[in-house]
Amino acid sequence: MSGSDVRKIKRLALRLGVHDSDVVRFAVKSMLARLEPLHDPEARGRSVLPVFVESGDELVRFFELDALRLDTIINDGAETPRRVDRDDVALIAMHATQRPFAAMKLSELLPAGKNGRAAGEQLMTLRHYLYEKYARRGTAEERITHD
Repeated sequence: MSGSDVRKIKRLALRLGVHDSDVVRFAVKSMLARLEPLHDPEARGRSVLPVFVESGDELVRFFELDALRLDTIINDGAETPRRVDRDDVALIAMHATQRPFAAMKLSELLPAGKNGRAAGEQLMTLRHYLYEKYARRGTAEERITHD
């Protein structure tokens, strides 16, 4: 942590009327909760996708993850039907670092009428695209193939 981070922690603690350690504990617990699916070494593919849909931009930038590393984190050891397409993993990585290119790629993937959104809405579009593809459709496809 930098000196600036420590000063921010101290200011937050002072404003909230708590100890510095309470602020740090809150930050760590909040981060661990957001990354919960990654705690499970058996969780792979679609089951860890929500972490990257919700926090992918931050994770990719902070940990300097490229598409290859992200694909390994998400898909390594996942069975084929549970895997996230490499193009979608690349889209997550691109969204964090090259948003205009990710927006162009995403507009190609979306049905007509859903593209052309403002830059501020692109994250919602990416979320919608990924959740629709892997949560809603994937669940229905699994039910069909397993019934």
